[in-house]
Amino acid sequence: MTKLLDGKTALVTGASKGIGRAIAAHFAQLGANVAFTYLSSVEKGQQLEQELAAHGTKIKGFRSDASDYAQAEKLVDDVVAEFGKLDILVNNAGITQDGLLMRMSEQQWDQVLNVNLKSVFNLTKAATKPMMRAKAGSIINMTSVVGIKGNAGQANYAASKAGIIGFTKSVALELGSRNIRCNAIAPGFIETEMTGILDPKQVDEWRKAIPLKRGGSPEDVAKATAFLASDDSAYITGQVLQVDGGMLT
Repeated sequence: MTKLLDGKTALVTGASKGIGRAIAAHFAQLGANVAFTYLSSVEKGQQLEQELAAHGTKIKGFRSDASDYAQAEKLVDDVVAEFGKLDILVNNAGITQDGLLMRMSEQQWDQVLNVNLKSVFNLTKAATKPMMRAKAGSIINMTSVVGIKGNAGQANYAASKAGIIGFTKSVALELGSRNIRCNAIAPGFIETEMTGILDPKQVDEWRKAIPLKRGGSPEDVAKATAFLASDDSAYITGQVLQVDGGMLT
């Protein structure tokens, strides 16, 4: 039986944990050959490589800083050299440096914009070269509901995620004639290792405010990403898919 992503080659950035890890794993389950990036933990990268290889597809991890243009360009070249092509790019790498605007340092602003937004420019620009040669491709950028509605204490993060939305729509318009699609996913409250350290009462209040009455899982985001990566969404581009349980409905 043919799987949804059989024969596709995907590159997922920031895949050592959380949503990125879930996306890489789900893609491998669906038959994709997966290249992924990690930055700080070589051990986690090697562990994920071994886990995903069990699905029987080609898997390779690359240590690369998505916010560095030269590294991003080399990464895409290395992936194409290793796998022969690049069908899918998932720009997932991201960080937070939260703080109220009055206390936010220039460094906190610059770091979040570089990792979250500049990385999307870096990887997308590099990936368009092999995709344009193939006259096909799907680019999925990870934004956030915060990029749509804003959030106190996250001016830098919200700006970076809002920028991704504008970038996604512009790229969709530019590359549509080459059969390259570009969409974004806006996760809501997703329960990961990071949310596990939060006050349980606060988390419960957030869940109650969501129409579906639960937080999302990384796998919820991974399944939506797989849809946008696949040929099942062949006539969808320039869109922002909210995976938020109805939070912003």
